[in-house]
Amino acid sequence: MKRVNAQTHRKKLNPASYVFAALAFLSFSLLLFSTRSFVVDIQDAGLSVFSGVRSGLYVVSSLVSGTINSIQELATLRDEYRELSGRMERYQHLERNAAEIREENHRLREELSFAQVIEYKWTAAEIIGRDPDNLFLTLLINKGKAHGIKKDMPVIAYQDGLEALVGKVAQTGQFESYVLPLYDGRSKVSARFAQNRYEGITEGQGNIEKPLLVQSIDKRARSIVQVGDLLVTSGLGGVYPAGITIGRVTKVVLGEDEASFKTEVDPAVVFSKLEYVFVIEKEKKIIEEEGGFEFK
Repeated sequence: MKRVNAQTHRKKLNPASYVFAALAFLSFSLLLFSTRSFVVDIQDAGLSVFSGVRSGLYVVSSLVSGTINSIQELATLRDEYRELSGRMERYQHLERNAAEIREENHRLREELSFAQVIEYKWTAAEIIGRDPDNLFLTLLINKGKAHGIKKDMPVIAYQDGLEALVGKVAQTGQFESYVLPLYDGRSKVSARFAQNRYEGITEGQGNIEKPLLVQSIDKRARSIVQVGDLLVTSGLGGVYPAGITIGRVTKVVLGEDEASFKTEVDPAVVFSKLEYVFVIEKEKKIIEEEGGFEFK
């Protein structure tokens, strides 16, 4: 009787067991799938993090590399700039030298042209210095006794197409000489106004910036001499030949009495840019012609 009841009870429990097993299997499956999804999410998150770190490192390394390259390029550009600046400076120096050479050639051509038509025997000379003992008033030239230079020989120059008086030789050495210029306070030149032929004595004021003074002028020239009149050497006194340009009148200065007056004259020679001069003899050249001699 008991055996029959046990079998009956077992037959009753079998369907429930199947249901339980099915539910357990289902739960395990769900749990398994849920766990695998979680692992996948963690892997994705880790991949994202490492990817961001890797991107950041790449950006930083690229920035450092770019900075280093920029510094190297800057150093290269600086060296190239220095080299180009040096080249430019050398080119400018060469250009200046070429311009100076062209200008000097032009001046020398003018001097040569003047030398071919000058009326006096001459010796060309270059100004090489000034005498410090006379406060830079006298000029030092590179010709002396060995070249036929003598004391009191007139000195002229050719500037801007004009022959003009510089002064006279004051002292001679064997190979150098000192020239006393017109603006020296010791300089006195017998002069004549080219337009009206009145005469006077031209004196320096001891300063290259100051005008020359013409004094001892006939009182009758007081109303005749005007600003702009040309002043030339008169030939009197036996030092300077007649007709050499001295300068032009810039001012007529009246004295306290009606009989006296003087004029200020701007020298025709620009002494500040004077480089070459001609030391001349007082007499003009003598040209030999058929049947006799002729003064040029």
